[in-house]
Amino acid sequence: MTMWRPDPSKLPRPAYASLADQFADAISRGDLKPRSRLSTHRELAHQLRISIHTVSRAYELLIRRGLISGEVGRGTFVLAQPKETMPPYLPERFGDVIDLSILKPVCGDMHLQKMRDGFAWLGKNLPASAALSFRPNMVFPRHREVGREWLKKCGVDIAAANVTVTNGATSAMTVALMATVTPGATLAVEAISYHTLLPLSNYLGIHVESLEIDGEGLLPAALENACRKSEIRAVFLQPTVVNPTVSLMSAQRRYEIAEVARRHDLAIIENDILGPLIEPRPMPMASYAPERTLYVTSFTKITVPGLRIGYLAASDRFAAAVANRHLVSNWMATPAMAELATLWITDGSAWKLVEWQRQALERRNSLANMLLDGLTYNAHPQGLHIWLPLPEGHTEEAFVSQARLRGVAIAPGASFRTSTGPWQPAVRISLGSSTEDDLGSGLGIVGSMLRGEPEMLLRGV
Repeated sequence: MTMWRPDPSKLPRPAYASLADQFADAISRGDLKPRSRLSTHRELAHQLRISIHTVSRAYELLIRRGLISGEVGRGTFVLAQPKETMPPYLPERFGDVIDLSILKPVCGDMHLQKMRDGFAWLGKNLPASAALSFRPNMVFPRHREVGREWLKKCGVDIAAANVTVTNGATSAMTVALMATVTPGATLAVEAISYHTLLPLSNYLGIHVESLEIDGEGLLPAALENACRKSEIRAVFLQPTVVNPTVSLMSAQRRYEIAEVARRHDLAIIENDILGPLIEPRPMPMASYAPERTLYVTSFTKITVPGLRIGYLAASDRFAAAVANRHLVSNWMATPAMAELATLWITDGSAWKLVEWQRQALERRNSLANMLLDGLTYNAHPQGLHIWLPLPEGHTEEAFVSQARLRGVAIAPGASFRTSTGPWQPAVRISLGSSTEDDLGSGLGIVGSMLRGEPEMLLRGV
């Protein structure tokens, strides 16, 4: 047992977060060595004169940060080093593998030519401000105006001054979190969510409260209960098909969540990277709670992956904080990419690419429906992926590994898990990341694996 002890006089509220921070600092300084065994929940609660629940939440936060690990029957130990999150997709593509692991739009020769033509246009028409200016306000007023028109297609009507042009959705998400949740504060998320959200929150020092979901997404009652028990600052949502389970939240559910957020003064971060691709769909959360929503959308999943530009629309309440956080973390989006996005919006190319993508995804979802007939999975006719719960007897690790041995890469469902509660093993299968022929072959292999007996994962020795 380690001799280091937290200081009970330095536990400002929320106590669990400040307690976790004391442990994290001790680990960083070396006061707590790797493999040091920590006090039990009950022992530490007694020593510090705090509740066992507070200690449990602190330990849970440290586990999420990759600093400690609980071992059944043995205790809780300091890890040798913080664990880095592995991506659910193949970092590189090897050999003849059919890669259905990474979420991409359907692309063809037309998309490559479109980008080449766009760069040729930029070579002739790039304005001096885009090439020579260090001042965002000299570069982006026109792009914000055009971005406002695109946001209207997404269902968001907001002043151009409240639109921030970002280098895609990840940049916008980071800024939105920094603008709404201070280090040590709590962010509410769905039990299955965006795979980079947990590590990003950890890097920013934000505690994540994972909440129960159903077939539509976040349960309003779960958010209400969490707000009564914890000091939650914001809730992160992906209500329109892009979430791992491919759920589409109803208008009534969106209204109920907006009312909970209003009662407890929460910010809402809405990740809607598919934007106008999904038709029909309810209005975005930003229309139900415009005074407290930070709305994120982008072009990479609905037009061409190389068009790494997005928009963050923030209400007046958060506009100044968003501008400042974006300035210190990104300075500004890449002007040349912003020029290209603006061109494609104004000449209609962006909308044509969205319509093309919608039709391509409808064909691929029909193919999946045929090849996976009789199996249970979640999908949307215009969705980029399917969520496939594994039948009893299958484990994610074995199933993903066996699929890889048969030449198909798929993403393990646990990569998107934010909860430590009961878990239904599942896999995510991208429909746009390969050719249509390869998709058919890959889905056929997955289907045959599910219709056969589960195979034990063999390990080399």
